[in-house]
Amino acid sequence: MKTRTPISIYIATTIGLTIMAFEMFASDSGYFSSPFFWALILIAIILLLIMNSIGDLVENENFNRLSEEEKKQYLEEKKVPYYQKLWNSAFKKQTATEEKDILIDHGFDGITELDNSLPKWWIGLFWFGCIFCAVYLVAFSFTDYAHPEVEYTKEAKTMLASIEAYEKTAPQIDLESAKYSADNIAEGQELFKTNCVTCHGDGGKGGIGPNLTDTHWINMKEKSLFKNVFWMLENGSPNNPTMRPFIKEGTITGRDAEKIAAYIYHINQETAPITAAQGGAAPQGEEVKWENGNN
Repeated sequence: MKTRTPISIYIATTIGLTIMAFEMFASDSGYFSSPFFWALILIAIILLLIMNSIGDLVENENFNRLSEEEKKQYLEEKKVPYYQKLWNSAFKKQTATEEKDILIDHGFDGITELDNSLPKWWIGLFWFGCIFCAVYLVAFSFTDYAHPEVEYTKEAKTMLASIEAYEKTAPQIDLESAKYSADNIAEGQELFKTNCVTCHGDGGKGGIGPNLTDTHWINMKEKSLFKNVFWMLENGSPNNPTMRPFIKEGTITGRDAEKIAAYIYHINQETAPITAAQGGAAPQGEEVKWENGNN
């Protein structure tokens, strides 16, 4: 009779395989809080305990059929802990007498070899790898598991949702609280492309609207360039209805205007202007020297 595998091994293996299956096939990682997951684990453990009890009955019946010598040998083997047997099967070397029993002599070539069985840990690892590969292949082929694009999309949606939630609770940005930050330039450029490039051209070089990179301005409502741009985005141009009050219309938020103003400040004050010779629009309005500072 072979020594049976402890029930704890079956329970641990079942829980591990169940978690792996949920990790691969569940739509999100919140399955640990799902009653279905824990109910499945509980049912599996109960079935394993029933299987173990049936195994005990079968083992007792088979034990009663053994001879006295076989019973004695079986009881001696059972005294060795299960994990000690696994260790011995993997690393314990045979004695010289034991080697003779498993020695294979080819005879014709004089080569001898030991007919060792593969270690159980190696066999278990091999079959685990085979099963894992099969499950992974099915999950990758027919579900969204392990797809980089799907994971990126999911993370992006989560991030955008968190930004949207923050925007709802964050203090509103107005003319007084708006502040320049170089960190807003990149986002301001994207917002500029969406809302402003039609009239003011790529890079603010001008077109239907005036060139935003030179020193001439039509409307001067604030003493600093950054605040002046924010004022225009909030109230629109009193001279030209094409320049609408984007904030008051609800087209953009105050936070968006803060980012657009940062980008326009950057292309006007921190980079060289786009001249008419370079494709920029001719200066319009009056030349102005803004107050130092960008707030």
